[in-house]
Amino acid sequence: MLRRFHNRRGFTLIELMIVVVIIGILAALAIPKFMKVTGKAKVAEAKTILKEIFTLEKAYFNEHDTYVAFVDGAESDAIAFALPEGVSRFVYKVECTDPTADFTATATEAVDVDGDGATTGFLTMDQDGATGGGNGLTW
Repeated sequence: MLRRFHNRRGFTLIELMIVVVIIGILAALAIPKFMKVTGKAKVAEAKTILKEIFTLEKAYFNEHDTYVAFVDGAESDAIAFALPEGVSRFVYKVECTDPTADFTATATEAVDVDGDGATTGFLTMDQDGATGGGNGLTW
């Protein structure tokens, strides 16, 4: 009976530590890449919503000859804009200096989506479809 257990070989502590180190190195390489990809996906969501706001504003303008402004985090029943369900990573608003001529839709970070430690990044789109951004976020 003792002979049967004595012939079994297992992993040594050194072999186990080598595997742990390899897994640690792979994780150290993968996590920053993963964070960049998730940040890009969050920014893509904001771009999609700004394009939706652009389309809704243009449709409303075609019927009423005016654009609709709304403040940070609000929804607009006039243009049928509703905030996305779940956790919103951006705060959306539309400003009109002249409601019969122009608007600027803005998405401002509500959480740090680009990993720079700040929530000051923003994306914009105006009545002509021109896009812009700042503080780390770009189209």
